[in-house]
Amino acid sequence: MGQISFEDDCLVRELDSRYYGFLDLSSPKNADLRTLVQQTITNLQNYIANGKVQETQSTCDNKNAIQKYESSNVAGEHMENNSSQNNEDIKPFVKETNDKDEKTHDEQYVNALCKLGHLHLLLGEYSEALSAYQKYLRFRESNYWTNHAFIYGIGVAYFKLRCFKWAIKSFQELLYLSPNFACANEVHLRLGLMLKHCGEFQIALKHLQLALLYTYPSTFSELQVKFQIAHLYEVQNKHKAAKDGYEFLLNEKNISLELKADVYRQLGWMYHCVECLGEKKEREANALNFLQKSIEADPKSGQSLYLLGRCYAGINKVHDAFLAYRNSVEKSEGNADTWCSIGVLYQQQNQPTDALQAYICAVQLDKDHKAAWTNLGILYESCGQLRDAYACYLNATKQISFQSSLFRRKQAIRMKKDTIGLSKGLSQRISFLEGQLSQAPLPSITSKRRQLCSIEEAWNLPISLEMNSRQQQTAQMLPRQISKQSPIQGPPPPYPHSQLSQSPIPAKRIKEDGSSQQEIIQNNVQLSSQLHPNLINISDSLNQRNFNAMPEGNKTSEQSVVDTFDDISNDIYKQSETIKLERLSHDALSNSEDSRHNDYNGGGASELSTTFKIQMDSKQLMAAVKLLPIDEPPVHCTVLQVNAPPPSPPDCPPQKLTRDQLLPPTPSVHLENKKNAFSPQLQEFCLKHPIAVVRGLAGALKLDLGLFSTKTLVEANPDHSVEVRTQVHQSPDENWDTSQGKRVWACISHRSHTTIAKYAQYQASSFQDSLKDESDKVFPGSQVMSDSDSKDSVSNSNINLKRKKHKINSKMLRFGTNVDLSDEKKWKPQLTELQKLPAFARVISAANMLSHVGHVILGMNTVQLYMKVPGSRTPGHQENNNFCSININIGPGDCEWFAVPDAYWGGVHNLCEKNNISYLHGSWWPVLEDLYKENIPVYRFIQKPGDLVWVNAGCVHWVQSVGWCNNIAWNVGPLTARQYSLAIERYEWNKVQAFKSIVPMVHLSWNLARNIKVSDTKLFELIKMCLLQTLKNVLHIQEYVKSKGVEIRFNGRGKNEASRYCGQCEVEVFNVLFIKEQEKRHVVHCLSCALKLSPSLQGIVCLEEYHLSELQRVYDSFTLHRTQGLAYTQ
Repeated sequence: MGQISFEDDCLVRELDSRYYGFLDLSSPKNADLRTLVQQTITNLQNYIANGKVQETQSTCDNKNAIQKYESSNVAGEHMENNSSQNNEDIKPFVKETNDKDEKTHDEQYVNALCKLGHLHLLLGEYSEALSAYQKYLRFRESNYWTNHAFIYGIGVAYFKLRCFKWAIKSFQELLYLSPNFACANEVHLRLGLMLKHCGEFQIALKHLQLALLYTYPSTFSELQVKFQIAHLYEVQNKHKAAKDGYEFLLNEKNISLELKADVYRQLGWMYHCVECLGEKKEREANALNFLQKSIEADPKSGQSLYLLGRCYAGINKVHDAFLAYRNSVEKSEGNADTWCSIGVLYQQQNQPTDALQAYICAVQLDKDHKAAWTNLGILYESCGQLRDAYACYLNATKQISFQSSLFRRKQAIRMKKDTIGLSKGLSQRISFLEGQLSQAPLPSITSKRRQLCSIEEAWNLPISLEMNSRQQQTAQMLPRQISKQSPIQGPPPPYPHSQLSQSPIPAKRIKEDGSSQQEIIQNNVQLSSQLHPNLINISDSLNQRNFNAMPEGNKTSEQSVVDTFDDISNDIYKQSETIKLERLSHDALSNSEDSRHNDYNGGGASELSTTFKIQMDSKQLMAAVKLLPIDEPPVHCTVLQVNAPPPSPPDCPPQKLTRDQLLPPTPSVHLENKKNAFSPQLQEFCLKHPIAVVRGLAGALKLDLGLFSTKTLVEANPDHSVEVRTQVHQSPDENWDTSQGKRVWACISHRSHTTIAKYAQYQASSFQDSLKDESDKVFPGSQVMSDSDSKDSVSNSNINLKRKKHKINSKMLRFGTNVDLSDEKKWKPQLTELQKLPAFARVISAANMLSHVGHVILGMNTVQLYMKVPGSRTPGHQENNNFCSININIGPGDCEWFAVPDAYWGGVHNLCEKNNISYLHGSWWPVLEDLYKENIPVYRFIQKPGDLVWVNAGCVHWVQSVGWCNNIAWNVGPLTARQYSLAIERYEWNKVQAFKSIVPMVHLSWNLARNIKVSDTKLFELIKMCLLQTLKNVLHIQEYVKSKGVEIRFNGRGKNEASRYCGQCEVEVFNVLFIKEQEKRHVVHCLSCALKLSPSLQGIVCLEEYHLSELQRVYDSFTLHRTQGLAYTQ
């Protein structure tokens, strides 16, 4: 083992993941430090190897689990295995190690693994870093979240290895645990890039905007982030906003030439592709002008030259296009797309041999280039070589099929009709060739000589010197790829996208009588660029320096995102090669509470937290807070238990369910009279089941449902607003992707607005139209429904599981949703009628938590109405913050419900991830067979007019109308420990997901403490813990603010005033508000976002909504109420 001096040892000890991107160890100026790091890695590896010998002897029973985590293809395994599987692999090893008393040697061994990960990361050795980090994680599964530098490091490693699912999870946890982390701005940027790549545009924009707020040292400039925001608008087809963003950047004086070249390239390609930017002739002139300016700004950019060639080809300037492509290749940036486009030009010029060589270059550079394979197939077919054409088409469709299963964006479901036709056209072509080849005689020596050599021969034949040399040159320049066992294909790169310049016409099936070659190629250009919606943008974006653009092709999108981030960091690297460790430590690390934990034991925070218990009174709490350090901002505030891990979706129950258990009968009760409705047993029955149907409620209570009929609504308020969702009309148990002819989870739903009167006209006309065709009145299978809920799941399951492939129906419908009935002046008769309901089901009740919020939350503690035609869908979801909900069918038609118990929501979440849909943000309709395969039970039943459906806390559900009907719904919060616990857990998980919780749980908890007496011990402890954590946080924040010399002003709260949320990150802000002093429109900020604006809090006003004395009084007064009567328990 090499000896390291004390000074060098101290220097290396300072290094961790937070230096990544700031310290360039590849720079010659840092050669000595690089050598020192490499020597330290060798020493650590030797130390770990020695410790591993002892470990292996004592853990031989866990050999398989260890080997799994030490395999070289760690990234690939994590990409394919879900989190629950990983946890299962880890648990056996952790259990055995936890059973032993940890010794000093063990502690040093574990910390050495983490340090090894950091050093590998700084050297850019990402696989080695990830391997070390994961070994560390095995030992620290029970408290890894105390080591923020570790979480950041493993997140970066996942990011660089294109494991975006895991990188996103790590970064989200890090921001949840430490919003003021030293590299939080880097985290926000990477999250923005990855979420943009995954199609989560709204949340991606949020992260990119947050990245702009920080004053921390950064590896990217403000203009580079704004460029990414402009591109985010572009990929959403918000072309005006994108154009404005790009033009804003061009007007900046300090824009770099490299960024200017990118902006010009983006604008040029937008003008070439986007019709709304003007007349075609004018657009083409602007496109050429901007692309030429891009080349002037960055003469070495083969990308801009390539796009210039595309533009020339689009206006039939073939010679200029060839020159541009040639120049692109000369810049050593020729790639599969360039060769594919060259092949198209050769094919158009009737030079099939040259076209063949170009296409072969393309597919040799990128074996997954579907456009090149498609073009090559058309070339062979035009020359009468059907077997070769068939082989090429199969290669193209294989790639389409593979890519479609990975990383589908939300926008992918917004497909154009021509795209659908084109995708089908290629499949039809393959079917036609299969028929032709099955009847064709075997080739013989006397057969007519082929015009082109076969695909096998072409692959191995030498090609022209220029093509071959450039191909080899380009291949050498390709970035290192991760293991070929897990190639990840997907949505567009973080650079431009749009549609082809050619007018989008459906691909015509190539007729056997022989269409003109020009027509074939023209159709093929359309086909190849639109084979898969995920790739439309890739095929036409092509505007990135280190990303090989693909006009008709495809590229590993993870690589593109990584390249983009590396790309925008290059300038910073060049400027900061000699960054000193001391400088970074002073500027950046001092801003993070993690700088105190260089040894990563995590013990300090844990020991400190244990001093806070719910048994403390307010004076003891204040005294304990005064002992907390105020040199750093207060750490993350959670309302969960002390030292709780970051919230995450739970594993499904392990019990294997039988077929009958997967199709459980729906709990239901039929009410005979009003006495039954008001019996305590009815509430107990509802609280006992995940979902329940109360039949005959309207009749038993004599509810006048006519008050909620469409006719009455139109008479009362015809101009009242209605949100409309445009959806595809489909059978309740089916959800089809019309482009691929298969069931999917993504559920199309486009938003617009109208009025009650106008929607009533649509509802009525829809009913009249249906009378013309009785067969379309209801969906197949709905007639067999019975009032016996015990048969609902079985009868429907038989229909579902044995139904033949349904003919895809593209009929669209409009669903009127979220009609607000909160205004008592407008809807007094309707709201008064609902007072007939039993107390536990009323909108407002003392036993309803949501009645204690103190202000309106539309749709939760107010009534909302839904106006439906057959097929109207409420996609899968859990209620906001997991509160219970009440839904009454007004009629006259039925609704069909599907529901999954809350214990299985983690499994549904995982299936959403597998289908590349956001569980919280996305619109999804589960495929029932997928749920059954994952051992997830599904309730299924019919809700008839007058029936009340009780959705218990956390139940996942989705609903479709069978007939024409209206529904009313609202949320309730029974005063049970289970309801409060699930609400708090979702409140915290929403923070991790950067999703706004519309129920302000902290504000609600303090109001509950003021208003009610709790006799349930579990509920009391949960609420008291929330009060403890938030009061502690308030006291700590105030101490910190005072230490900064900022005065705290009393602001107070108005009656029924809404709760406060941060205007930047949208977390709830309780009691202590931060507002910019010189801001016209006062926006509330949390402490974390205020520190981003001003680390010293200069120019920030601090406001207080409650006097501390009042909060102390509420806290001390909230005690467990002893009673001999009945208490709410669950």
